[in-house]
Amino acid sequence: MGMNQQLGKRFVKLIFRLKQSLGRGHKELITAASVAACVLLLHSIGLLQSLELAALDQFFRLRPNEPPEERITIVVIDEAYLKEVGSWPIPDAKIAQLLEKLNVHKPRAIGLDIYRDLPVKLGNQELRNAYKLMPNLIGIELLANDKNVNVSPPVGLNKDQVGFNNVLYDLDGKVRRSLLYWHINNQVHESFSLKLALLYLKSENITPTTAKNNPEYLQLGKAAFTRFEGNDGGYVGADARGYQILSSFPPKCQSLSGKFCSFRQVSIKDVLADKVKENFIKDRIILIGSTAPSLNDFVFIPYSSSLMGTAKPLPGIQLQAYFTSELISAALQGRPLLKVWPDLLEDLWIFIWSYLGTVTTWRIRHATKSLQSILVCCLVLTLSAYLAFLYGWWIPLIPSLFSFGSSAIWMTNHIVHIQEEWKRSKGFLHHVINTIPDPIFVKNEQHQWIVLNEAYCRFIGYPNKLLIEKSDYDFFPKHEADVFRQQDELVFRTQKPQEHEEEFTNANGQTHQIATKRSLHKDSAGNLFLVGVIRDITQRKLMEEQLKRTAAELFRSNKELKLKEDHLRHLAYHDPLTGLSNRKFFAEQLYESLHWAQHNKLLLGLLFIDLDGFKQINDTLGHEAGDRLLMTIAGRLSNSLRASDTVSRLGGDEFTVILRAIPNVQIAGTIADKILTSISKPVVLDGYAIRVSASIGISVYPYNSQDSETLMKQADAAMYCAKHQGKNCYKFA
Repeated sequence: MGMNQQLGKRFVKLIFRLKQSLGRGHKELITAASVAACVLLLHSIGLLQSLELAALDQFFRLRPNEPPEERITIVVIDEAYLKEVGSWPIPDAKIAQLLEKLNVHKPRAIGLDIYRDLPVKLGNQELRNAYKLMPNLIGIELLANDKNVNVSPPVGLNKDQVGFNNVLYDLDGKVRRSLLYWHINNQVHESFSLKLALLYLKSENITPTTAKNNPEYLQLGKAAFTRFEGNDGGYVGADARGYQILSSFPPKCQSLSGKFCSFRQVSIKDVLADKVKENFIKDRIILIGSTAPSLNDFVFIPYSSSLMGTAKPLPGIQLQAYFTSELISAALQGRPLLKVWPDLLEDLWIFIWSYLGTVTTWRIRHATKSLQSILVCCLVLTLSAYLAFLYGWWIPLIPSLFSFGSSAIWMTNHIVHIQEEWKRSKGFLHHVINTIPDPIFVKNEQHQWIVLNEAYCRFIGYPNKLLIEKSDYDFFPKHEADVFRQQDELVFRTQKPQEHEEEFTNANGQTHQIATKRSLHKDSAGNLFLVGVIRDITQRKLMEEQLKRTAAELFRSNKELKLKEDHLRHLAYHDPLTGLSNRKFFAEQLYESLHWAQHNKLLLGLLFIDLDGFKQINDTLGHEAGDRLLMTIAGRLSNSLRASDTVSRLGGDEFTVILRAIPNVQIAGTIADKILTSISKPVVLDGYAIRVSASIGISVYPYNSQDSETLMKQADAAMYCAKHQGKNCYKFA
């Protein structure tokens, strides 16, 4: 019971945490979990135990009838025979005579369910002799427990032929469990019914073994006997000492007279008088016991009670017959034994039905339909539990019904409260929004209009009565309704205000551009509703479109002006023939390059280049050929330089090169050599291979000068010096 209480408390704590962390969208789950936690707590402290056991009893009584058990015959000591003998206990001589009469017909086992720990009158020696001649005889003893003192085995009977007949009573006085083994002082004792069953099964070559799935369980033939735990099924903190099993009492049969009979019964008087047929005894288990009311050997089992009427007790000998029959049927035919689910699975089952109770009530929200659904669900739950019982499973019925009903009642009360609050909220909203000139709508969680102000009705062009409890899809084109639904769901999902521009077509077919601001609100009962405020932005959108067109035209005009400006700038700074920068651009670049070199303390080289023999080419081949030659030379100059260098045409056949950030003076000479080599390569013009050369003058900042004008003069003078010294060479200033 302590374990179940702790589990219940932990479950309750978990539910409260879930309540704090989950939102409204999980209301059904929170309610179901809360109810399930309460039911599990009630179950863990045993408040539902008696109801669950009573429900189990009814399942036993509703189980279909079966043919009588033909493997067991009960020899009854009734009240009439006691009066005839005139004493109790029956004398040993009579018992010895009875055993001898029975043994003649060769039963598989004989069970003497009568205490014979003391000799009774004459005939004790005859009884002892009978004991020795009957290895298939099983006697009884009563082991000491909390309520009983022990009763010794029959005197003269071997210990291995004695089984205890202790009975386990539930709190309501009924017997629903049976004991197979009991350890006392480290000695194993077997029950009376188990010993009889083992004797019978021995002829079927079935002996006790350990179960494959659990070595601690007993395996007999086709059956593994699951050991009872104190909290199995509907029990809470039951006494689980010894090897107990939940008894799955074999179904009763019904005779033609209408009376219930479980086992064939014959009187001791008929046996002694040889009036009993041989086939009632041969190859059977014979149980000998009392059914006389005066001996008060009666017990209550699940078959004893009914919904209506007084409980009828069962003789103790029949209870032992039930126990024995159950063991044999399970071992030979595999008859289902009564098993239970693990605690976690039972808790989950109770939670599922609690959740179904909340879902059924919350989703339907109609009194008559909800009641019908609840009744159907209760019937389904009961039938499910009953069908599981027929297959040997005891699953929680009363806790499941209790959690289902409690969840349904809880959710019903909550729905009533929500509806009352909703009516008040709806009236208040209608009064408030009618004072606002903008179109306003209010929707529920099913996306239906529930409140609309007059401005909205005028805007859409339909009366209020026609719109209430309808949706966007009933009045708008599908593409517009899809947008409205998408935006509504976004607000419901995020629970944050959203503003969105969309199209709105009214009853006259006019389409407006609108801006809708949607927000979510909740009343005191937790009802959520979406409020939307609409602004007609059609005129604003038209103006925006006009401004966009004007802006686009201005952009195109500006782009054209920019292109023209770039073209004029290119013409102003570039030579139209070669595409190289012109004198003006060269002057600006030289000034900026000198400033950068001064700031970074770097060298700068300036090359003045003049072609040798260009005038002769112009005179002999013409100016067109000269122009083509200049374009070729310009391309070779550009390919001979770095990207950071600048090559310019000053005019005619004069070119300049600005070398930025050279590491030393020799680099300028190396580049000049490269240029000379490139220029001196043949140029094919009109089928003629023409060769030209160049004279290059070089000045270097800061060695030759620190201003641009002086650098240019020195480079120009060096170039003329190169021409005078034979051309096709370079000279430093």
